[in-house]
Amino acid sequence: MDKEKTESTPLIDIKDLRKAFGDNHVLNGFNLQLFPNENVVIVGKSGSGKSVLLKCLVRLMDYDSGSVQVLGEDIRELEQHDLDKLRTDVGFLFQGSALYDSMTVRENLEFPLRRHAKRMEGLDEDELIHSSLRSVGLEDAIDLMPVELSGGMKRRIALARTLILRPKVILYDEPTTGLDPITSKEIINLILKIQGEYDTASLIITHDMDCARVISNRMVILINGIDYANGTYAELSKSKDPKVKAFFK
Repeated sequence: MDKEKTESTPLIDIKDLRKAFGDNHVLNGFNLQLFPNENVVIVGKSGSGKSVLLKCLVRLMDYDSGSVQVLGEDIRELEQHDLDKLRTDVGFLFQGSALYDSMTVRENLEFPLRRHAKRMEGLDEDELIHSSLRSVGLEDAIDLMPVELSGGMKRRIALARTLILRPKVILYDEPTTGLDPITSKEIINLILKIQGEYDTASLIITHDMDCARVISNRMVILINGIDYANGTYAELSKSKDPKVKAFFK
């Protein structure tokens, strides 16, 4: 399909982001913009700072310097209450799914609704749960426990839990890691479906270049803590730069 960047105000705007752990400068002046209804994939070697970047975006981790604007807000200027409110508009799909083992699927989805009851006031809780599960194709799993779910099913339920608050942006941390090729393809197709159905914008970090090829409107290659290369998969795959070419072998 034709993948064009939506020209409008960015939902995420990162400028000169820097984060070091002692002498290890993980992010060294990273820049990125994410626009509405756009999937941007970030690729980089293990330990290059991809997960650190996602955590800095929602201030799960503080950063040393630079600017991070999320949905028009400078996240460093927000008080805790306003930061918590902003986070409800930013879904985060963790690599390990992070479901509560002692809760059923239904209870896992009820948890964010009850935690943010004021935000969801006037909406039908049961319908939100069922519609979110329908979106990921697992409505029949509503009363199962996490231990009864496969890895791919857990990933889907975690996505349903993320969707239930109707976020404007979703951050995906290695969505296909640890999954077999068939399940990985299902998750990739599901992310594309969610993009179309909910008009979400997504920032996806992955080592899976097949995932990047199918899912990305744009790709950013993170090397030495900076946005070393930025473009579509097709553009970057034709690069003559050895550092960029290494990702497409």
